[in-house]
Amino acid sequence: MNMNEVLIIFGMAIATFSIRYIMFAASSRITLAPWVLHSLRYVPPVVLTAIIVPEVLLNEGVLHVSFTNARLAGAIAAGIVGGLTQNLLLTIVLGMAVFFGWQGMMSL
Repeated sequence: MNMNEVLIIFGMAIATFSIRYIMFAASSRITLAPWVLHSLRYVPPVVLTAIIVPEVLLNEGVLHVSFTNARLAGAIAAGIVGGLTQNLLLTIVLGMAVFFGWQGMMSL
């Protein structure tokens, strides 16, 4: 690793730390409106949905909603198990089991 790479990494670390520290330090002085706090509760599910839905429904940029879509089968199974049990580990294990099982059945 040459000196330029070290300086770039060091500069990026300082910039990242500074941005986060300023917001963290100012957080005790800023009071957000109740509606903003209520709205912020929806950020994680929205971001997770924006990441997962394209991975499940798109195949090489083309919408793939069919019986042969193993990702869709696994996601549906995970959604059902997660909704019924509220158990994260069980949801992951069964969703992946359905995905791999479905994928294996479709490749026969």
